[in-house]
Amino acid sequence: MKHDPLTVFTPWQGPLGTMTLAATPRGLSGVWFDGQRHGPDTSAWRRDPAHPVLLAAIQQLDQYFAGRRTAFDLPLDLHAGTPFQQQVWQALRRISPGATTSYGSLSAAIGRPAAVRALGAAVGRNPVSIVVPCHRVLGADGSLTGYAGGLDRKTALLSLEAAATP
Repeated sequence: MKHDPLTVFTPWQGPLGTMTLAATPRGLSGVWFDGQRHGPDTSAWRRDPAHPVLLAAIQQLDQYFAGRRTAFDLPLDLHAGTPFQQQVWQALRRISPGATTSYGSLSAAIGRPAAVRALGAAVGRNPVSIVVPCHRVLGADGSLTGYAGGLDRKTALLSLEAAATP
């Protein structure tokens, strides 16, 4: 996945472990758990813990984990993905807080009912964990399947959202 050469990043210690947050001039471009699959190579990025988008993301993530926020209001830069990945990531953003869907339902929702495997791969490549809620996608039978940050974190996120949603 390509990233803007002007990408900046900062580490953030969240309740589920250390995360790397990244931003480009367009907006928040990444939120990854340390050690997750498909994590970024930050070697060409500049560390900037005072970047306004990163500060806003940290504030909103703090509120989310404290149960005071269920949705995010941040500028996003999802341009690093293919057009199909971007379509999937936009569809993820439409899953309501506290709700879940299946890979099959999501692929049907974007008009690609036969593309369940490709959709699953795109969900797994979501660069903006939590903010773009890929953790809300479950297996066809409702089982917890595939989360690049680990199933323990997926379980924790879904439990947090269930508790925060009236």
